[in-house]
Formats: sequence, C-alpha cells, structure tokens
Amino acid sequence: MPTRILPAVGDADAVRSLTTLLSQLPDAEPVSPVADSTQLVDTLARLAAESVDELPEVVIVHERIGPVPALELVREVALRFPAVGVILVTTDAGPGLFSAAMDAGARGLVTLPVGYEDLAQRVHAVAQWSVGVRRHLGHGGDVFTGVGGTVVTVSGAKGGVGATLLAVQLALAAQASGRPTALVDMDLQAGDIASFLDVQFRRSVVDLAAITDLSPRILAEAVFRHDTGVALLLAPGEGERGEEVTDRAARQILGALRSRYEVVVVDCGAQLGGAGATAVEMADRALLVTTPDVVAVRGAKRTVRMWDRLQIRKAEETTVVVNRHSRGTEIQPALVQKITGTAVAATVIPANFKELQSAVDAGRVHALDGRSTVRQAMWALAGELGLVKAQEGSQHRRSGRAGRGGERASAGFRRRRE
Repeated sequence: MPTRILPAVGDADAVRSLTTLLSQLPDAEPVSPVADSTQLVDTLARLAAESVDELPEVVIVHERIGPVPALELVREVALRFPAVGVILVTTDAGPGLFSAAMDAGARGLVTLPVGYEDLAQRVHAVAQWSVGVRRHLGHGGDVFTGVGGTVVTVSGAKGGVGATLLAVQLALAAQASGRPTALVDMDLQAGDIASFLDVQFRRSVVDLAAITDLSPRILAEAVFRHDTGVALLLAPGEGERGEEVTDRAARQILGALRSRYEVVVVDCGAQLGGAGATAVEMADRALLVTTPDVVAVRGAKRTVRMWDRLQIRKAEETTVVVNRHSRGTEIQPALVQKITGTAVAATVIPANFKELQSAVDAGRVHALDGRSTVRQAMWALAGELGLVKAQEGSQHRRSGRAGRGGERASAGFRRRRE
C-alpha cells in the first residue's frame, strides 16, 4: 500500500527539492504540497470530514511555514488529526529543538539540507506508526474525524454587561439541542461560571497549562461534567494563578477541546490577557457584549480598536451583542454598529433583570424559567449563531414569533382597557 505524503512548505525552492526526493522514495505517493499553515489545516479537515482513511499517513512541515509557527502547527495537527504522523524539517538538529518537537507531537525530525537516506528512514518509520494507529482506531478507538468543533468567544465591553450569563446560556442552548458542548472560563482572575452554575470543583484550566501532551484522559480529568451535560473547564480559585495560562497553553487547550466537542464557548471577561487574546484570535465567532449606554458602547469601540491594533481580530470579524435593550433607549443597535464598525447580532437581549434575579442570587442560572424573555432571546441568539441544531433553531424561531404575537395581543388588550 503506497504511503501518502503531504508536504507543507512555503518556500518555492524547498518545495521543488523536497518533492523531487519524495517522488524517489519506494511506495511513496506525494500529494500536492500546501504553502501555509491555514491551507494545511483546511486540507486535512476536508479529508477527515470524508473519512479518517482519506488522510495522508505522513505530513512534512518545513520550519519556515507560516503564518502559524512550525511547532504550533505541529501541535495543532497532532491534536486534531491524531492518526497523521508529522515530520518536522529544520536546520537545527539540537537536543533542545528535538525535545520541543517531540513534545509538540512530531513523530520525526529531518535536518536541512534533506538527504535521501535520512528522509526515507523517517518517512518509513512514521508511516508504519500511522498505519498501526489507524488499525488500532479501527477497532473501537476514539478519534475525531470531523472538521473540528465551533469555538465562540464571549467578551465584555466592560465589567457587568452580562458576558458570563450570555456565555452560559449559549452553552446550555447548544447542549440542549444535542451538540456536545464545552464551556471554558478564560476570565482567569475573576471568572464566575462556577458561581453561576453552583459548582465546586478543585480542577481548573491552570491544571492543563503546563502539560504538553493533552490526551483525552488528561482532558477528562480537568473537565467537570455539569448536570445539564455541559463540560466545564473552570477558572482557578486563586486569581493570581491565571498568569500560568500562557497564550501557547491557551492555544493548546482550546485546540484539544475543539477536537472533542462540537461547540466550545469561551467566557473571556472584560480584561484582555494573553490567553484571552489567543482565544479571540482562534475563535470562529467572537462576540462582544455591550449595553445600550454611552460608557459601555465607548468601551466596545475601544476594545474593537485594540483588537485591530494588536492584530487579534478585525472589526468586521467581530459581532456585537446588545444586552438590556429596550425601545426607549436613545442608543439602538444600528447606532452601535455605526460607532463600533462591527456586525451587530440581529437578536437583542431585553432588559428584564427581575426575571433573572432569583436564579442569579441562587447561583442556578441553568434553572432559569424557559418562559423568561431573557432566556428565550439568548437561546434564539444561539440559533442565529448556528450553535444549535436546525430543528432546535426552528423551534426557537417559532417561539419568537409566538412571543411577538403575544406582545401584540397584550398591547391590544391594554388599548381596549384604556
């Protein structure tokens, strides 16, 4: 059986040299090379969506690949596509890089300039390993063969705008629709998810920060399974320990979660740190929550500009959610969109704290009454974002239409009384 080899090389000369050598290897089947990290991950995801058997046995990553650094790319491929063996091609063959490459998940190292014998030996060994892994996985092993879960970050324009409550409700809506969901508290110094869901758990995201090989077993030990079915990865009880979660650790943790869950909701809070910035950068959808008042909208504008300056997220790639909305406020969603330069969610969250107060005070926001207009709006937003399955989204839309009809009927009744 031929060995399929996918080179990931950005330099044109290196591509020609490497493909020439690969074509000379016995039983080798080189496939069209990819030029950058994004193209590599997208190609593997597309093949994995068809079947794990469609994936190449070997991926060769050149050290000058971009935009994601080579070691980070190796780690992401190893986490998301565990049946693929990765070889790193590099000029540095020192023990430090070798150790770092192995920690990232590489199965072999080839030094530049690439020699035929060295390349043939590494490819043969890695291909045998890959075949063995697939044979094992084919007999009941657990492997993620999809394109990866959806990561949604929820950030606050300032403290107290309702970002944590929204993150919790989005996760609950996704889980209730039948999609395995993880909720991550990346507000590392002041995270409140545990308080909102009445949870006491000694493990936190910090326990994963120093681990270079996040196996499913290690991940499961750090995650708390809530009664609702949502998997919780909580912030540390001691806020100062949040500094242990570096941007590199955050990327690895979120990559591991994305490979195990269909939906990953991340509460990033209102303060931007390295881990939160990494989460926003990686996210498929980045939400920024604001309330319709001058201070909060100015905070949203500052945050959007900061994300753009730091090259974390462009304004047009950010979605602002207006919380505590009412028709009487001077600042309406259209004005928020004009001020921030972002997209604004079509679903707005109404101002009705009385519905929430008892559930929030009891630390049981998961028990919020399904008739609550705030809960209905947040779950409708989950449908707008595509976090719930189609039939669930349809059900919420029907509920929304019924709710609006009920409002019109109530208004008519009031007019008749008057």
